[in-house]
Amino acid sequence: SGASLRYSTGTGGEGSEGEGAGLGSSDSGGSGFSLAATALPERRRPGGGRPRYEVVRELGAEEVRWFYREDRKTWKPFIGYDSLRIELAFRALGSGGGGAGEPAAVEPVCVRSGLYEVDVASAESYPVYWNQTEKIPVMRGQWFIDGTWQPLEEEESNLIEQEHLNRFKGQQLQESFDMEISKPVDGKEAIHSLKLSRNHVDWHSVDEVYLYSDATTSKIARTVTQKLGFSKASSSGTRLHRGYVEEATLEDKPPQTSHIVFVVHGIGQKMDQGRIIKNTAMMRDTARKVEEKYFSNLATHVEFLPVEWRSKLTLDGDTVDSITPDKVRGLRDMLNSSAMDIMYYTSPLYRDELVKGLQQELNRLYSLFCSRNPEFEEKGGKVSIVSHSLGCVITYDIMTGWNPVRLYEQLLQKEEEEELEERWMSYEEQRLLEELYITKQRLREIEERLHELKASTISKPPVLKFKVENFFCMGSPLAVFLALRGIRPGTSGSQDHILPRTICNRLLNIFHPTDPVAYRLEPLILKHYSNISPVQIHWYNTANPLPYEHMKPSFLNPSKEPTSAPDTESASAAPSPTTSPVMVRRHYGESITNIGKASILGAASIGKGLGGMLFSRFGRSSATPQTMETGKDGPEGDEKKGTTVGTPPLPHSSSGFLEPTVELEHRIDFELREGLVESRYWSAVTSHTAYWSSLDIALFLLTFMYKQDQEETDKSNLDTL
Repeated sequence: SGASLRYSTGTGGEGSEGEGAGLGSSDSGGSGFSLAATALPERRRPGGGRPRYEVVRELGAEEVRWFYREDRKTWKPFIGYDSLRIELAFRALGSGGGGAGEPAAVEPVCVRSGLYEVDVASAESYPVYWNQTEKIPVMRGQWFIDGTWQPLEEEESNLIEQEHLNRFKGQQLQESFDMEISKPVDGKEAIHSLKLSRNHVDWHSVDEVYLYSDATTSKIARTVTQKLGFSKASSSGTRLHRGYVEEATLEDKPPQTSHIVFVVHGIGQKMDQGRIIKNTAMMRDTARKVEEKYFSNLATHVEFLPVEWRSKLTLDGDTVDSITPDKVRGLRDMLNSSAMDIMYYTSPLYRDELVKGLQQELNRLYSLFCSRNPEFEEKGGKVSIVSHSLGCVITYDIMTGWNPVRLYEQLLQKEEEEELEERWMSYEEQRLLEELYITKQRLREIEERLHELKASTISKPPVLKFKVENFFCMGSPLAVFLALRGIRPGTSGSQDHILPRTICNRLLNIFHPTDPVAYRLEPLILKHYSNISPVQIHWYNTANPLPYEHMKPSFLNPSKEPTSAPDTESASAAPSPTTSPVMVRRHYGESITNIGKASILGAASIGKGLGGMLFSRFGRSSATPQTMETGKDGPEGDEKKGTTVGTPPLPHSSSGFLEPTVELEHRIDFELREGLVESRYWSAVTSHTAYWSSLDIALFLLTFMYKQDQEETDKSNLDTL
């Protein structure tokens, strides 16, 4: 009897021995509840069933389960940790602790990994970090439908619960509460019944409760089946269960967030202001599935937060709308709400407003997150950014502090210097221009000294309040913006050429092969990477995939063997768009021998647009998979330093094409694999917005964000062994 009484909670003097269970509940109000640190009792359902002879009493806080419903879909249960805290807040609200008959003031309950709060009084949930017009309804579940474990509507559930307690409170349950094997109720008469508005409930025993619909069609069907010999319950009844299938425990808690990801939208947000919230939710849900499958052994957690920066901007007000003609207005409005953002960003008048809008929103979200999670910074929490489309360019400019006004001033200064050198002028004009030049130089020096003096006395706050660990670009036109700003390939192979590691530890450029807005970044660092294919992102379900850092480069246009041309001809031919020097053969088994093809391909990738897209995307064969050759070009080939049979030594190229001995420190361009039955023309339309729900991308993102945690876990396991 001691084991059975542990489910009793001391209400009305019955079974007071059960208070040691850790949760106490009282009559209807629930006053005087306490949440102890001790472990809560586990209900042995559905496996072993409830203990026999359990006393019917009010449901404990651990037996009630709270639910939420998004987008008018089915009710979803909160995890035990959240449900337990909501229920305790609900009971505190009902206890009337406010005095003078007023309800107690209960603070909102933080749920769903801290992304949402629940207002128990209004039975609504709302997001913490972003605005959402539609509130999310929440519901308290006490009675549940057999099989689906969906809760009955709260009004009906309360009536059934009240009737159940009035009729059976204090009685003992003689039958085992086994969910899998329940005795049939054929031949049993209902010992109690309750009429509801559209249904009625029959109790065949204390723990055998059935719900019946009172609709005319249901009554007719019930009459027919009963005349055929079937029982009322088995023919049309729905079995109900009191208390949820799982007991809520404080141990059922989400893992601690060690990495936050800000998801930045691109153009088109004005057209659908909630789009980035939905897209981030898709990415978050997809990442959860990947975490459960591949990273469940880690005690940390990655959280995705949407950054909606467009709706707060005023820009030109409604000036552009007022000058828009009425014909084909729908198409024009769509262009004004999407492509117009690019024009705003290239405008010197509105560019700063866009930059400040995103910068302030990033800092606001980070400060809010740290205020609600004070241990995040103390424990070395990391921040990454995932940007899409134009958002990549704005995020890059915020991190690097790029300013077109400063660039324009430098160009003007350069033009003045060239004018002084080249133009013929009289002695007096030359003397005045020289004085003007010297005065401007002196003015700049004074401004710089004044700026340094201010900087020494007043420390300027950083542009962003956090260091960016990883910057993921998706469907990004960043490369073409950088090319138009004068960025040209360098010689180092370092990411610092376009984004210093002191600002961002790792830059990764993700794109679909047919995305017309996406451009490659690697050829802006080393020119010969225009003929090296991007790294292929692994399929989500690939078994034992090769780590990305171990994948060897493969070439877009593998050339024929150089032995077909005479050695002297190959060595003496001057580099040109059609003839090119033979490159050093690498251990991955292919050599570049045709710079002309590579140059054409590189030009096509830089000058895409519609024609360039058709040329470079649809004209070439499907993406080359990452291949590795072993054997004839093994590590021994590297030691020979670039001489193979029939291949002359590499001459120095005056065309600017770099020696392939220079490689990138880390690969930057990563390409999604095309589907086997995917139409390239159709995917060119859909691919730019297809990143959010991709399991392949979710796995890719988490692989890099969990990389250090995974390495530390593996190291600790090895140390233990």
